[in-house]
Amino acid sequence: MSNIHLIRKPTLRLHAADDVVIAARPLAAGTRIDTEALSCTDAIPAGHKLCTRAVAKGQAVRRYGQIIGFATMDIAPGQHVHTHNLTFDTFERDYAVGVDVKPTHAVTEPATFMGYVRPDGRVATRNYIGVLSTVNCSATVSKYVAQHFTPERLSAFPNVDGVVPITHSIGCGMDSNGKGMDVLRRTIAGYVRHANFAGIVIIGLGCEANQMDALFAAQHLDESPLLKPLIIQTEGGTRKTVDAAIAAVNTMLPQANAMQRTRVPASHITIGLQCGGSDGYSGITANPALGAACDLLVAHGGTVILSETPEIYGAEHLLTRRAVSQAVADKLIARIKWWEGYCERNEGSMDNNPSPGNKAGGLTTILEKSLGAVAKGGTTNLMDVFQYAEPVTTQGFVYMDTPGYDPVSATGQVAGGANLVCFTTGRGSVYGCKPSPSIKLATNTPLYERMTEDMDINCGDIVDGTVTVEQKGREIFEMILRVASGTPSKSEALGIGQEEFVPWYLGAVM
Repeated sequence: MSNIHLIRKPTLRLHAADDVVIAARPLAAGTRIDTEALSCTDAIPAGHKLCTRAVAKGQAVRRYGQIIGFATMDIAPGQHVHTHNLTFDTFERDYAVGVDVKPTHAVTEPATFMGYVRPDGRVATRNYIGVLSTVNCSATVSKYVAQHFTPERLSAFPNVDGVVPITHSIGCGMDSNGKGMDVLRRTIAGYVRHANFAGIVIIGLGCEANQMDALFAAQHLDESPLLKPLIIQTEGGTRKTVDAAIAAVNTMLPQANAMQRTRVPASHITIGLQCGGSDGYSGITANPALGAACDLLVAHGGTVILSETPEIYGAEHLLTRRAVSQAVADKLIARIKWWEGYCERNEGSMDNNPSPGNKAGGLTTILEKSLGAVAKGGTTNLMDVFQYAEPVTTQGFVYMDTPGYDPVSATGQVAGGANLVCFTTGRGSVYGCKPSPSIKLATNTPLYERMTEDMDINCGDIVDGTVTVEQKGREIFEMILRVASGTPSKSEALGIGQEEFVPWYLGAVM
């Protein structure tokens, strides 16, 4: 798909084998589509699908040359194809492990950015101090501490990007020894160790299930001048804990401020890939353009993390074909099978996704959404697969198992080491992600113009016919380097990002 050069015309054909084309603008009933030698019998909203050949009831319907669903009734050429006549169903997929693996070629002149090099060699794109809660019960205290450090109080520390509260709603009412607790502790520890934090104050209540000493022991954390644990019940209450935490941050600020940006290779950039509020253009514009940018970053030695397992469901065979080994493919297939069982146990369906907003934008089934979503990962080899919030230790294109819910998914990616997030959206998202900057990519021009204060890049000009996917990928790559070097993204400029720490909650609420 990345080789398609779209031009201004009423519909977009993505593959010769497709049964549908995509409306590039609203099409009234009776509109003639000369390239398909048919007329619209229905009105087709922008981003929605127009049938181009007769499809019998029960027959598979294809977009991108892949199955996106099955007809629930006979569909004639010229008709609107959407939720009223297309449904999800399971079908056998050929995983064809490794058949699309290709040689990798490093660039001769690696790109660089201005990053912070930590004493242990980790490289950061931002320089924050975090105030992290172990449990919901210490969230307010953590916020009080961060609120103390106003821009005026931080003016003496110009190299510090801020003091950020990282709070959440769990940590108790859960099995102290269960898988859910393991995931929570792994996620918290990922933020504690994140390169974008120069220091961390971590605050607990004292009687919660997520005990501080158990957290430190399980995750091999040690108190240090840049990692200070405090327990409200031990300190003597809210005010005394706030005072102690403020004092701890004050001791960290001079050391954090001593950090200076230096020029480092782009291989130190790790990007979490997200899409939210997707529409019918997501898989045509922003996602493949981001994929082209990811191919560039991987060529420069960087790392990109594709996630949201419910949103690659039905397209996982496109990833196994790029897996560098059977073992890597098996890891991904195992996560797909886990999700099928997870949905069954909870009396749900993998096709609960797309959301109502996705469907309003033109997406009909999870299969269709997934085929567009995987385009974010580009075309390079799949190097490894990680579970939620695991440290990402393999460079290149990798996969992390996460839910499709964006805040939960991105939280896992950042815990795994993502020091930047790229987020495509067709309906509009205002997501931020401290401590990692979030770059927003609009799939269509009307969205970009309507929400220009939130959108960093317009990918709608691909459909408008003024740029290619490859040209837009280069633009995204260059913005990644600028933002990694300190240029604020739109969400950062708006101050968004300190409410989006949402660890994946597994298990029963006790």
